[in-house]
Amino acid sequence: MPVSISISPNVSFVKGAAKVRGACPHDCPDTCALVTTVENGVAVKVQGNPEHAQTGGVLCTKVSRYPERTYHPDRILQPLKRVGPKGSGQFEAVSWESALDEIAAQLKAIAQRDPQAIAPYSYAGTMGLVQSESIAARFFNKLGASLLDRTICSAAGGEGLTQTLGGKVGMKVEFFAEAKLILIWGSNSIASNLHFWRYAQEAKRQGAKIICIDPRKTETAEKCHEHIALRPGTDAALALGIMHELIVHDWLDHAYINAHTEGWPLLRERALLWNPERVAEVCGVPVEQVRSLARDYGQCFVNGQPAAIRLNYGMQRVRGGGNATRAVACLPALIGAWRHRAGGVLLSSSGMFPINRAALQRPDLLAGRQPRTINMVTIGDDLLRDSSPGFGPKIEALIVYNSNPVAVAPDSGKVVQGFAREDLFTVVLEHFQTDTADYADFILPATTQLEHWDVHGAYGHTDVLLNQPAIAPVGQARPNTEVFRGLAARMGYTEPCFADDDETLCRTAFSHPGGDRIDFNELLDKGFASLPVSDAPFAEGHFPTPSGKCEFFSARLQAQGLDGLPDHVPNYEVAGTSAGHPLAMISPPARNFLNSTFVNVKSLRDIEGEPVLEINAEDALARGITAGAVVRVFNQRGEYRVKAEVSKRARPGVVHGLGVWWRKFGLDGTNVNQLTSQHLTDLGRGPVFYDCMVEVQLDTSPSL
Repeated sequence: MPVSISISPNVSFVKGAAKVRGACPHDCPDTCALVTTVENGVAVKVQGNPEHAQTGGVLCTKVSRYPERTYHPDRILQPLKRVGPKGSGQFEAVSWESALDEIAAQLKAIAQRDPQAIAPYSYAGTMGLVQSESIAARFFNKLGASLLDRTICSAAGGEGLTQTLGGKVGMKVEFFAEAKLILIWGSNSIASNLHFWRYAQEAKRQGAKIICIDPRKTETAEKCHEHIALRPGTDAALALGIMHELIVHDWLDHAYINAHTEGWPLLRERALLWNPERVAEVCGVPVEQVRSLARDYGQCFVNGQPAAIRLNYGMQRVRGGGNATRAVACLPALIGAWRHRAGGVLLSSSGMFPINRAALQRPDLLAGRQPRTINMVTIGDDLLRDSSPGFGPKIEALIVYNSNPVAVAPDSGKVVQGFAREDLFTVVLEHFQTDTADYADFILPATTQLEHWDVHGAYGHTDVLLNQPAIAPVGQARPNTEVFRGLAARMGYTEPCFADDDETLCRTAFSHPGGDRIDFNELLDKGFASLPVSDAPFAEGHFPTPSGKCEFFSARLQAQGLDGLPDHVPNYEVAGTSAGHPLAMISPPARNFLNSTFVNVKSLRDIEGEPVLEINAEDALARGITAGAVVRVFNQRGEYRVKAEVSKRARPGVVHGLGVWWRKFGLDGTNVNQLTSQHLTDLGRGPVFYDCMVEVQLDTSPSL
């Protein structure tokens, strides 16, 4: 029987159609407010909420087609049980009762041996606090399962920011519209941060200069005044070069530095080692471009004008990603940019939200146990490990929700081997039969954002958003929360917290001191509420660091045996050291997908076309490669066959494997992550997707 979900009475009716307020669930800094039009119980249109200032009534192409995804003919609408070999995609329909009974029985048997042999795997398929980290976390804590280090996207940048500014904090996005210089660093904003781009364009109309720093000549770079196409993994060197020039020309706010920073003499000494010539050589850019960038930034201080940096996560997906973020985050304090509400840096605002995660996740259910932690980046290796004293028990069961690891995790050849183990019991909560779902023992149909309650913070602005269900669940789909409630009951868990309904959980998310600043009735009425954040939060210092200052030098890192100062940390894989693999490869997202989400939405896939490798004309000519030719992209980890796109977007020596396509849409059933490694970043234990050397050859196979 379908699960009953109450539809909130807080909806409006226009010309017979219900208008239901919600929030975009996807991994994007914009976290848009939605309005879903419902006619006769069917969602017919999803639009941006014009009353929400950050959304302004505008959605990206992907989310504006959300009904197409919700009612997709391939959507999984009933529980499925595997009947063929792992990976064959052969399943039969079963009842919810049968599926949950058998899953619970399997988990009980494994838990009797060691509950740590059971592991969750989830990430940001939804960013909602309720469907991602409430009942599921309670279930795994009560079970005593392995913990998951959720690091696959932003861990290095988040740790770098925390070590420097004290948390994932920064300037308010709306004030970029008033800046006189904007550095868009490691971000294709037009594709991945559309509503920020609106503010940048307003600043541009008011005379601001916009500079894009990115190895790829993205759609955003094309629209900026200047593009600095540095080599992947050299961002810290460029930031240190800017510091060098600020020092040499005394473009420094000494009063701000003296009052509100920690470790300036040490940082000054290090920065003076990075003259423009050295920076240009490391970054692969003209020396005058380094000087010009620093001059533009320094002159903002001289002229009393605000300079703003929109930093994004692309630049931290390399070995030195944490250090690079630290280096860039130091820059605003040097010129006193924080004095202006339109000055500073924004990577993430998520640390500003007073979320009561302890109440949501209930770590007390661990009852003093300390399970091991598995890093989601290394799931390929970890699934192939046997029991050992250093690792713990072999992973016998994996429950996957809000993620598609077979497509998105690095070194996917090993990930596939691990998921293909016949002795691995795998449960996948999903909307579609993804690459990961193909390897499941059970696929459980999950609700989409239009069908459940949730509440959202954001990492690109400072508003809380409430999502109310607009329609009843399609088919037999159930919210993640309901699935884990059902499993908890069958495991014999009787704690009252497993009976909390989803609206109660939405209220719980902000149910502690600080959270009382969010009026839930306002969320019900409007769909959103703004945090009371100062317009210029660090104008007088007061950083959330131990010292209360911007920490150029981190005593916390030094205590861990690490360098207390930011520095350039070279990539694991660089030209000249990776024999036979002379080209650096980055794998930025395709514009019309979000990670692996939306890949199976035909209208969006038709826009995107097919998987491609962007290659510079110079590198293509040297290899006899022409546009549209099938090429082999390979390194020591594997091989990926794809069509070449000879493109001005690629600088010489760097290729772009646009992702993240499902493997089943690839020419030979693979995607770009066949080539990426399981190495971890310098800080935060994150992935190094953009730290990858390859070779590209014309494919001479007789057929595909």
